[in-house]
Amino acid sequence: MTPTSSGGGVAPTLDGDELVEMVGDLGAVGRVGTLALDRTPGAHMSFADVCGLLDVIEAEPDYAGFVVTQGTDTIEETAFLVDLLHRDERPVVVTGAMRHPSMPGADGPANLSAAIRVAAAPHARELGVLVVMNDEIHAARLVRKVHTMSPAAFASVPGPLGWVAEGRPQIITRLPWRSTLPRPNGDFPPVALITAALGDDGRIIESLPGLGYRGVVIEALGGGHLPPAMANAVARVAEELPVVLTSRTGSGSTLEATYDFPGSEIDLLRNGALSAGCLDGAKARILLTVLLALERDREEIGAAFALYGGDGSVPDAAVGA
Repeated sequence: MTPTSSGGGVAPTLDGDELVEMVGDLGAVGRVGTLALDRTPGAHMSFADVCGLLDVIEAEPDYAGFVVTQGTDTIEETAFLVDLLHRDERPVVVTGAMRHPSMPGADGPANLSAAIRVAAAPHARELGVLVVMNDEIHAARLVRKVHTMSPAAFASVPGPLGWVAEGRPQIITRLPWRSTLPRPNGDFPPVALITAALGDDGRIIESLPGLGYRGVVIEALGGGHLPPAMANAVARVAEELPVVLTSRTGSGSTLEATYDFPGSEIDLLRNGALSAGCLDGAKARILLTVLLALERDREEIGAAFALYGGDGSVPDAAVGA
């Protein structure tokens, strides 16, 4: 990001080479490709943009890893989408900046330097897609943006996989498994993301099939609960398209067998909704969109969410390949 000619703000203008020049001499870090996503603001990113990125990665077999720079608004979504579709063992590291270059304490060069070092590290292979910000190394499946302005805006539950200290990536934990999905050949269908609120009557949910949506993810209250009118709407719409429940809290798993009242998780699942497990709303929407693009049926969609949003104890149930 650099100041615009109007002087009213900043906009993305730097390409990958220009960003690397800001970092300085990285010495013999390794052969790493650095990609800037079309100088596009994070809020403008699309599924097609991510597929274009995958095309570039797949066309470069000689690099040890790749670093992707983009606006931070959608890093948690683009990183997870690439993680779902990137079958190569080489690391892809996504990074950005919370403070643009004209601000005191700009963090872009430090984040990029750390990301390049992680992408070149042999022990970062087979970890899938990583997000490196503020010297922390996050798994794409777990990371979330939790602050609008802080350099420490990205966090994971239960925590990062590691960090970069004195220029050395230190990875202290790994996810127990990784599974990928085939790359869809056609378009990505529209999937709605709705947040439940006090007294919601569900009329938005009722309108979705008529608007052409192919699925919906609902960020429900607490462990997966909805007001009665909204729950009734879910029961009706679930007969036409997949309805996936996650929690608007953004942390913890959606419940499945604790509460049983109208609009509880037991009631909603009994009436056709599916549980997203520990996936938050944004990631659940990414996964559901890919599954629908692959024309997976309801049973296969449920199995995929049990895998990606579950405890990881059943990797043989992977729905890829």
